[in-house]
Amino acid sequence: MAAGGRRGKATPKIATTATKCKVKICKSQDHLLTPQIVSLLSSATSAAHFFLLRHDLFLLPSQCLSLESLLSSLSSLLPSPRPPPFPPSPSPWFNRFLSLPSSISDPLWPRFFRMSKPTFSQLLSTLSPSFPPPFPPDSSLAVALFRLAHGASYKFLARRFGFSSSADACRAFYTICKLVNDKLGNSLDFQADISRIVVGFGWISLPNCCGVLGFGRFEVDGQLMGSNGSLFVQALVDSEGRFLDISAGWPCSIKPESILHQTKLFSRVEESRELLNGPCSKLSDENFVPQYILGDSCFPLLPWLITPYLRTNEEGDSLGSPEREFNAVHSRAMGLVEMAFGRVRARWQLLSKRWKERCVEYLPFAIVMGCLLHNFLIKCSEPLPEENVENSREDEEELRPVSEEDVDERGQRIRDAIAQHLNRVSLRK
Repeated sequence: MAAGGRRGKATPKIATTATKCKVKICKSQDHLLTPQIVSLLSSATSAAHFFLLRHDLFLLPSQCLSLESLLSSLSSLLPSPRPPPFPPSPSPWFNRFLSLPSSISDPLWPRFFRMSKPTFSQLLSTLSPSFPPPFPPDSSLAVALFRLAHGASYKFLARRFGFSSSADACRAFYTICKLVNDKLGNSLDFQADISRIVVGFGWISLPNCCGVLGFGRFEVDGQLMGSNGSLFVQALVDSEGRFLDISAGWPCSIKPESILHQTKLFSRVEESRELLNGPCSKLSDENFVPQYILGDSCFPLLPWLITPYLRTNEEGDSLGSPEREFNAVHSRAMGLVEMAFGRVRARWQLLSKRWKERCVEYLPFAIVMGCLLHNFLIKCSEPLPEENVENSREDEEELRPVSEEDVDERGQRIRDAIAQHLNRVSLRK
């Protein structure tokens, strides 16, 4: 790949297929490591490290991570005493990167940090006033973004960004995590931006809609988070895929309805009445629709939480034309939640990995950081990644529809009015 390299000089490539072969040598076969083989392995390690050190500014992050992993494996085959796999470089990678001319480094910022240099600087200025010592703010932010973007280990980050130990790189990551949650959390207060949100859903014919509520699922090793080893994140998003409310850290063994009732969103609507209390919207048939949000079928139907119609006849379609039209629009709207989580995973690959059980207590904070940065980058007009929603609907067993035996009558009337409205709009097309 030539993009981002020096003019007239293509970015070096790594023959990943051949170099990823695993070499296994049992202790009983140590005698096979003749002096000649040891000499060849040492030379290969030195040559590979020299290649990495010379070209690491222009290699893809995935290539650097793969090559460092292979170097560590190769070094472990050498008998003791063995040379360190990564001799200290004259200057940390990040310092050398910052010293590049802007004409060369500017196109590389999105590759390494998932944002342009001006956006990085804007984020740094937002976080810096509250940044605690002793770590430099710019290196700490770079470490956090690189780990979030590529899932790099703390050992890799410490070498690359000039930290004295893996523990320091870890502390820098979670310091940035806390700062992002504290400083960018106000982007989730959608009440101040409700007019824009309602207008956005109006473009897809949903009158007075204030968001779409659904779940994202993040995998965890072990049984701590349920039999399927995953964690649920309840999220409210707008028509552009921004996050309006996030509640993270729920084991997938808890029913979605129970999660909803324990969230701050539910409390702010049902108890304090500070949300969704704006004016009603008048439809063409003189019906009025209050402010509401759309929710998946795993949620209960409420006057402010409108869920899809359920078929009563499993053998055929028992729904009329308005109900079918409503469900079709509702399904497309629910795709906004999948799209938002898909883009977060695509941009921040650390969140697409299966987390170790011992680290699960930190996962919700990392997820919220990824979602807040997603909002921040939309605000800064950074290009959106192509989302990966391959497993977005894998939760069907946990997200079972809620029975409508004790249906909320007011919620049903509101849903019927919206369905009739959508059916009229469809007939006019």
